[in-house]
Amino acid sequence: MTLIVYDDIYLEHDIGDHVESAARLISIVEYLKEKRAWDEQKIIEPRSATVAEVRLVHTQGLIDQIRTVSEHGGGNVDADTELCPRSYEVALYAVGGVLTAIDLVIQGRDKNALCLVRPPGHHATPTRSMGFCLFNNAAIGARYAQTRHGLGKIAIIDWDVHHGNGTQDAFYDDPTVLYFSMHRYPFYPGTGHTTENGRGAGKGYTLNIPLPYGCSDAEYIETFRKVMREHVIPFKPDLIIISAGFDSHAADVLGNFCLVEDDFRTLTDEVCKAAEQCCRGRVVSTLEGGYNPQALARSVYAHLRGLEEHS
Repeated sequence: MTLIVYDDIYLEHDIGDHVESAARLISIVEYLKEKRAWDEQKIIEPRSATVAEVRLVHTQGLIDQIRTVSEHGGGNVDADTELCPRSYEVALYAVGGVLTAIDLVIQGRDKNALCLVRPPGHHATPTRSMGFCLFNNAAIGARYAQTRHGLGKIAIIDWDVHHGNGTQDAFYDDPTVLYFSMHRYPFYPGTGHTTENGRGAGKGYTLNIPLPYGCSDAEYIETFRKVMREHVIPFKPDLIIISAGFDSHAADVLGNFCLVEDDFRTLTDEVCKAAEQCCRGRVVSTLEGGYNPQALARSVYAHLRGLEEHS
C-alpha cells in the first residue's frame, strides 16, 4: 500500500484557460478510481505549510509577493505563471502535502508516498516564481527532512521533461543534496547543461543529463539506470524525493518527448530499488508537469503501481 496525499483544495488554484489546470488532477483521480487503485491506497489529507517552512528555501520577499498578488485578486508573476485569489493558500497546501508525506515516511508509518499536489514546484527558485510554479515543493521537502527530522543527505530525482532550474539553484553549492535531472535540451527554461554541476562544496552534486529531441525511450532508461547506479546509490541518501513530471510522455502537449506509460513504472522501479539499498526504501514522489490529462492519468497510474510494488 502506498500513501497518497491529496485534497480537493488543489483544484482551487483556478487560473482559467491554462494548460496547468485542475483538469490534470481531476483526470488522475478519476482514472485511479476507474482502475480501482484509489481505494487500495491510504489517502491522507495534507496540512498547510507554515511561512517558516517555506522560508527554508524561499525568501520572505517572494512569499510576500505571492500572498499580496493573491489577496489582490490574482495576476501574473511571470509570463506564464498566473495566480488567482486562492493561489497563495493552495500553494501552502502543496508544500504541506509533501511535508505531510515526509513526516509519515520518515516515522516509518509508510514506506513510500505519492503527493498529488498542484501548483507544481521545480521551476521556483529561492527568489522567483516561474514556469507555473509558485513554491518549490520538492526543495522545501528536502530541507524540511534535514531540519525537522535530522536526515543528513537527500537525493532529488527529477524526470520532468523540463529542467528543474529552481531546485538546482536551491542546492547548487550544497553537498548534502544530490540533484539529478534528466530533461529535453535545448528546451525551457534554457538551463540544465552538463557543465552546470555545482559550485564550491556542492561541485559534483548537481547531475544534469540533457537529452536531445528524438532520443528513444530505451536510450533514456539506460542512461537513467547508469546514473542511478554510478552516482545516486554511492551517494547513500537518507531519503529520495522524486520530482515526478509526466510531460516527458510522447503524447504530452508541451513535452512531446519519448516516454510512454510503462516507462514511468520502469523508472519508478529503478528509484525504489536504489532506495531499498540506501534508505530503507523511503521515497516521496511529488507531482510536477504533465499536460495531456489522459496520458498524465495513465502515467501516474503506472508510477503508482511501481511504488506500490515496493511499499
